[in-house]
Amino acid sequence: MTRFDAVCALFADLDSAELRGWIERRWVRPEGTTVETWVFHEIDLARVRLIYDLRRELDTPEETVPLVLSLLDQVYELRAALKLVGGALGSLPPDVQEAVRAALRGGDEPPGQR
Repeated sequence: MTRFDAVCALFADLDSAELRGWIERRWVRPEGTTVETWVFHEIDLARVRLIYDLRRELDTPEETVPLVLSLLDQVYELRAALKLVGGALGSLPPDVQEAVRAALRGGDEPPGQR
């Protein structure tokens, strides 16, 4: 867990006002309610790095950042859902797994299912 000042110190040209703005816009959501109590977990630090790179390295306009973050959040949520589906499929009997694989390849139905 990292405190607000330590997060600012990780980036040479990230001042506290800018980071506070990202938090106010809810682009980053540290634990706590005030700057004195904010605690950043690894996921928060990764989000700060992402926003920092979008703004500094990729020169992404400020008004575009929420769209990029939203799309990335959707990708991560889909990946997590697919992982759950894959785990659930892995626990099914082999013939059911094969039927699902066949259906995913292009709608082929197993014999006797037409």
